[in-house]
Amino acid sequence: MKLWLFALAAVLGLAGCGDAPPSTPPAAPAPWEPTAAQPRLPTLKLYAGPAEITAEVAVSAREIATGMMFRTNVAEEDGMLFVFPQPHRAAFWMKNCPAPLDGAYLDPDGVILEIHAMEPHNTNSLVAASDNVMFVLETKRGWFDRHNVRTGMVVTTERGPLRQTFFGHQPR
Repeated sequence: MKLWLFALAAVLGLAGCGDAPPSTPPAAPAPWEPTAAQPRLPTLKLYAGPAEITAEVAVSAREIATGMMFRTNVAEEDGMLFVFPQPHRAAFWMKNCPAPLDGAYLDPDGVILEIHAMEPHNTNSLVAASDNVMFVLETKRGWFDRHNVRTGMVVTTERGPLRQTFFGHQPR
């Protein structure tokens, strides 16, 4: 009888040693966050009215998330163009960005909808008034004013309109 009880206890004890899910789900991995400036991205010449700028092009989610973080200086003739797959209400912040920047929100046709002065290290998002933003152009602070670039102007590339350059579509 003792042997039978011992065998029963052993079988019941092993029943709990399987691939049963844990009582609490495993913790999700920490979200990726940039810790250093990204290497220089491929560039493209952009034109806005009388002005020309060489912009790095950020297309992937990681390139967009990193943006100009950790860059201590931005040259007058350099910027970064953020390309989104579809229009949306853009919201940009300056976390880990020590250099003062300007950011222009552009529609799918490259029309400048808004221009914002962006303060270094500000973690408050600058939310676009429009939900039709498909591109964002960041430049050294004051670049738009110094080059007489205003809202309503169209930004194009050396290859043509922004939409055609990145998506193969002509402007509407």
